[in-house]
Amino acid sequence: MFLLANGGATVGIVFGVLGGLAIIAFLSGLKIVRQSTSIVVERLGKYHKTLETGVHIIIPFIDRASKSISLKEMVADFKPQSVITKDNVTMQIDTVVYFQVTDTKLFVYGIEHPMSAIENLTATTLRNIVGELELDETLTSRDTVNTKMRVILDEATDPWGIKVNRVELKNILPPKDIQEAMEKQMRAERERREQILRAEGEKTANILVAEGEKRAKILRAEAEKESRILIAEGERESLVAEAEGKAKEVELITAAKPSKEYLALASYQALVKVANGTATKIIIPSDLQNMASVASSLVESVKEK
Repeated sequence: MFLLANGGATVGIVFGVLGGLAIIAFLSGLKIVRQSTSIVVERLGKYHKTLETGVHIIIPFIDRASKSISLKEMVADFKPQSVITKDNVTMQIDTVVYFQVTDTKLFVYGIEHPMSAIENLTATTLRNIVGELELDETLTSRDTVNTKMRVILDEATDPWGIKVNRVELKNILPPKDIQEAMEKQMRAERERREQILRAEGEKTANILVAEGEKRAKILRAEAEKESRILIAEGERESLVAEAEGKAKEVELITAAKPSKEYLALASYQALVKVANGTATKIIIPSDLQNMASVASSLVESVKEK
């Protein structure tokens, strides 16, 4: 009985150990892959499969999670590279490459040191492209250089499971003497623009002053014109009123049927008024004697009354 009891305990311990080992093996074979990550699994030292995002189980001690690779876009900021332009100007150019892994297997097994390979490939590509451009073209054609480099690097890194999304020339540093010359040119250009702006401002101001004077003259002329028109209208209305008054006077006289003696007296009074005026010439009617006799007759008739 004692032997049986000891044997049962031993078996229980063995099963317990085996169960614990099984649990440990299961947990070691359980792999959780995070978002934007992939894991390369090797079986007995050979590539077996790639684990994508999610929960996976591999065979412990036979399968091994070799490398965990990020699938996010990565940024490689390389140190400035010395390049020579077509017109033999040496400059330093700092490049930034944006890339991401698209094939984990190729990235792990296709190249030994991917980052170093991308850096060297970027440097050689940059030298080839800039070597075909002159200094001014290099400084003004950043977008063209960026596009060419992206296309070339993307094609060259396809066998490595890498996609190049964008390439940027961060800094272009010409030699010191050329920088000084460029600064002088920029200052001269700024001064030229300032002079142009100042001249345009003065021109605009002169135009505004001239337009103001023109407008003032027009307003003065219009005011003078309106004044003359008003004066003329006043004189016309005065003449019309005077003529209407005389016409009314004649109409009243005609309606009264005056005698010859009254008409002769009125003519005489008018002649006296003309004589008292400033006229240098006086026209005397030929029947002045008749007018005098008529006037005396009129006076006599008044006395008799």
